[in-house]
Amino acid sequence: MSPHLGAYGDTLARTPVLDRLAKESIRYTRAFTTAPVCAPSRAAIITGMYQNAIGAQHMRTTEDRVPELPGPYLAVPPFYVKAFPEYLRAAGYYTSNREKTDYQFGEPFTIWDDRGPDAHWRRRPDKSQPFFSVFNLMVTHESQIFPSSPARKGKPLVTDPAKVPVPPYYPDTPLVRQELARMYDNIADMDRQAGEILDQLQADGLADNTIVFYWSDHGDGVPRAKRSLYDSGLHVPLMIRWPKMDPAIANSVNDQLVSMIDLAPTVLAMAGVEVPAHLQGRVLAGPRAAARPPEFVFAARDRMDTEYDMMRSARDRQFLYIRNFNPELPYAGHITYRNQSDIMQEWFRLQAERTLSGPAALWMRTHRPAEELYDTQADPYQIRNLSDETKHRETLERMRKAVTDWMARINDQGLVNEPEMIQRMWPGGIQPETAQPYIVPRRTPDVQSRTPTMSVKGPTEVVIYVPTQGASIGYTTEDGPSARWQLYTGPILVKPSMTLRAKAIRYGYKESAEARTTFTKE
Repeated sequence: MSPHLGAYGDTLARTPVLDRLAKESIRYTRAFTTAPVCAPSRAAIITGMYQNAIGAQHMRTTEDRVPELPGPYLAVPPFYVKAFPEYLRAAGYYTSNREKTDYQFGEPFTIWDDRGPDAHWRRRPDKSQPFFSVFNLMVTHESQIFPSSPARKGKPLVTDPAKVPVPPYYPDTPLVRQELARMYDNIADMDRQAGEILDQLQADGLADNTIVFYWSDHGDGVPRAKRSLYDSGLHVPLMIRWPKMDPAIANSVNDQLVSMIDLAPTVLAMAGVEVPAHLQGRVLAGPRAAARPPEFVFAARDRMDTEYDMMRSARDRQFLYIRNFNPELPYAGHITYRNQSDIMQEWFRLQAERTLSGPAALWMRTHRPAEELYDTQADPYQIRNLSDETKHRETLERMRKAVTDWMARINDQGLVNEPEMIQRMWPGGIQPETAQPYIVPRRTPDVQSRTPTMSVKGPTEVVIYVPTQGASIGYTTEDGPSARWQLYTGPILVKPSMTLRAKAIRYGYKESAEARTTFTKE
């Protein structure tokens, strides 16, 4: 969702919970995602690396509806890339996620202690353990406004369609207004769900020592917002509340440029965890906050479902620049999933009738300019392209250079043909498999071997070794399929009559076979 909250000035939004949270938080007014669609954006958020820097830019890697497409596959990020909750686990945090992942490289078991529809900080065995809990509130997802959505059945509209502000790039018809009204109703439902979580935090006595983030993974789930590099697709709400906040900071507004690539380093820094040097964002708040904001934030759009595309953008405080690498393509494109939207159906109907005019006709054009430039202050809906205007030539060249430099700096994988990129990740189109771990005594001078039983005189430290570069390792001393897997971070003390199980995963690879060693008394 976009910033459709009362706290952001939307007078139609019914969001009392989040409006109250805003009064206790820093509210960021210029926060943008790195992609206008979930999976690529979430890949960037969870790794702190631009999705097009790690081969996760195509929506989705698992697309399999057209046999001629080169997938399905899972992205294989560089070996040093980890999901940032894994760093938190290594530092002693309990991590939970309810429940969406959609990271493009699979669901490595080493990221979360608990993931599923019931995942919660309340499920941690040790109630004194610090936690990092994510709650994905799905009621504002694009699918929840489709006519076939279960969320709509038997549920009358509360928002008055006549009062909905219709952006000028939409045709203003009853069906368009109804879909936008449904979006506002879903936002109200989401606000109540957020309230339930905050109430649980309060009931558990944790509200005064827990940092709370509220954010979205891209803009509104409606056409010309989701999947588009305009502000409607990238501009999102972001609020951060932390305990004992200085009264001068609480209920404050921060208008610096912020990217969701900044979430990973910010969370790690606030949790007191060292921020890995390869992360591409900055720390937003707290004692380790970056000294100065960036001049630009960047975003990318690549293949959407079955349709190839490539767009890159740079946004400063005033201007938005978009480079279209395929200007011969139409704006709307053929995305069957999106076609379930009433707004989309209305657009197509009116286009076929040749009755569209003005800004509502722009998005139905059959091709695009190679470059787009918008003054977002004078033109908040981005409908007047300034790229050909002489007086804006210096701005155009400055932002064009920014995009070119950014793409070179991150080694943009969008410049690589997708089948060639997959070949590097999955040679021959076959998913690589993580090697089976070795469990070996730390003091042994022998070459490692996989031993089902091992005799020890007494307490002994063992290490777990995996000959797959970049693999993450989990271990457990419990039996059965429901065993809790701990993240391996260093030598483990074992004793006689103890069984140690280990398995590993390199992101994008198959999970390894399990290794198991039982320790007996010598």
